Amino acid sequence: MEWLYLLIATVFEIGWPYSMKMASLGSHKLIWIACAVIAMGLSGVFLYFAQKHIPVGTAYAIWTGLGAACTFLIGVYVFHDTLNPLRFLGVLLIITGVIFLKLGN
Repeated sequence: MEWLYLLIATVFEIGWPYSMKMASLGSHKLIWIACAVIAMGLSGVFLYFAQKHIPVGTAYAIWTGLGAACTFLIGVYVFHDTLNPLRFLGVLLIITGVIFLKLGN
């Protein structure tokens, strides 16, 4: 169950930068900022639940690593951020590190 909590925390971790980006793009700024704040809070709550059974270093690294990698991919596919070999390698290294942390647990 703790890994499900960590996955949920990661989804909310992705939700807040997405919401902040949406707020910066146009209308309904306050609604998007409220969504970001709610996502931040829920992300922290589910991380708290996950850390009851997952070592703090592992949980935090997976939470931030997957959050960063998925947010990067959303930036590329939704907001047309730059994708080049060096940026791709960086995200690949993050994902590889997350996999090793999970395997080592």
